[in-house]
Amino acid sequence: MRNLVLLDAPSNLGLRPPAPGTVPGCHKLAGALREQRILRRLDAREGGVVVPPRYDRGDWREGDGVFNAAALASYTRKLADRIERHVRAGDFPVVLGGDCSIGLGASLALRRVGRYGLAAVDASPDFRHPGNSDRVGAAGGEEIALATGRGQEDLTDLEGLRPYLRDEDVRFFGIRDYFADDCAELLALRMPVVTVGELRARGPEALADATAQAFAIPELDGFWVHFDADVLDPTVMPAVDSPDPDGLLPDELVALLSPLLASPRCAGLNVTIYDPDLDPEGTAGALLADIVVAALGRA
Repeated sequence: MRNLVLLDAPSNLGLRPPAPGTVPGCHKLAGALREQRILRRLDAREGGVVVPPRYDRGDWREGDGVFNAAALASYTRKLADRIERHVRAGDFPVVLGGDCSIGLGASLALRRVGRYGLAAVDASPDFRHPGNSDRVGAAGGEEIALATGRGQEDLTDLEGLRPYLRDEDVRFFGIRDYFADDCAELLALRMPVVTVGELRARGPEALADATAQAFAIPELDGFWVHFDADVLDPTVMPAVDSPDPDGLLPDELVALLSPLLASPRCAGLNVTIYDPDLDPEGTAGALLADIVVAALGRA
């Protein structure tokens, strides 16, 4: 069994402020899960913290591109250095975010190593880019578009490695059914999309097994799992920035994640978007920790 290494990536650089004069609280995700004793429960090694730059959008205005771009580029390289080190050592990094823009660090790290796929377990595909939206700005809703080479070069072509992910190596799971009509672009790019309804119809375990097998091809060196807490239904996970209804339930999510994470081809996991500021009693954070522990087979 590979060593699990717990690594904090408490960046909120990719989200819009929840209210004027405030910053997104998801940078507290890692601390909240550590309060749930997740390091001991996972029997993981300590990977420390990759400290992000300060959240400061300055005089950014709509139409200026991605805000915090310079800070995001710097942090992506810094996080990639740490993830790459663990992957090359044969460890299994469990990266606690943070917003979804931390996924760029994982994608860049794996691009340095070889060719890897991505299983994105998320309520939305995070594929906003200048070719399909006039509201580009928050990298937390754009990181997969950026990782596949769409958008400004100071984020899409770090170290001359664009794209970090190939279109055909990306899979989406848990997209809300009412977003399905918005996924035509992804399907045209050969990016499979599995909605909540489709996941229930096909069965999460069977779907995960088939996906792990699909990633086990000679052309790929492995795959990464991105887990956004907003894939859960807001009745159990209200503490996210976009609590859209009709999401997955905890048992369904564990059944999906477990076979993916158990695959010897899986290189690591990141967890994002849970906001402790929206969870004063800590119940959603406790659930999130339970899900991560169960999905990694340590419950």
